[in-house]
Amino acid sequence: MVDELLSDEEREEALLEWWRENWRWIISGIVLGVAMLVGWHYWSGYRQHQAEAAGALYQQVETAANANDIATAQASLDQLAADHDKSPYAQQARLLVARLEVEAGKMAEAETLLRDVSDKSQDKELADIALLRRARLMIQQGRNDDAVKLLEPLTEGGFGAQAREIRGDALFAKGDSEGARAEYAAALASADAPLDRQMVELKLQDVGGVAPAAASK
Repeated sequence: MVDELLSDEEREEALLEWWRENWRWIISGIVLGVAMLVGWHYWSGYRQHQAEAAGALYQQVETAANANDIATAQASLDQLAADHDKSPYAQQARLLVARLEVEAGKMAEAETLLRDVSDKSQDKELADIALLRRARLMIQQGRNDDAVKLLEPLTEGGFGAQAREIRGDALFAKGDSEGARAEYAAALASADAPLDRQMVELKLQDVGGVAPAAASK
């Protein structure tokens, strides 16, 4: 309302005064905005480069693993872990090399790799898979109580049925038929679990249990 009463000269002078008071803030805002945009593009490019580098190293591990070349697979994994230790590629590579170590009879080395996956993976599903495989290794080494304890946190999760089955295997291996029976039954109680139900039913029968009747549709 007041502006309408000002002459053109007075309006121009008011605009110049406003600019003299605020130009530093305006320029600073522009500079900051440009810096943020440049930084975002740099960070996006950096992450893309890192992902590509990690993927290339993982491919080397996979190629060596397919050729059963443990030495080359381990060397590529060492480089991958040094540069991208917590990336999904590093965890997948550890699982591959752990399999090679098991096949070579190197249980301790395999367990170390699986422990790294369960400790470092940001993907809970991948970490849980590593725990399941660690438990199976423990059973092969006669560490049945350790296997049962290790899988306790998984018994109520998405891998609950698999965890129950492996715990049953550990208890059966130590001569605890009653405990194994309870674990196998609990595994079969998970109706939608990704489980070899026929195999678990046979295990349950071996320890004196009765397989549940198939649900009617």
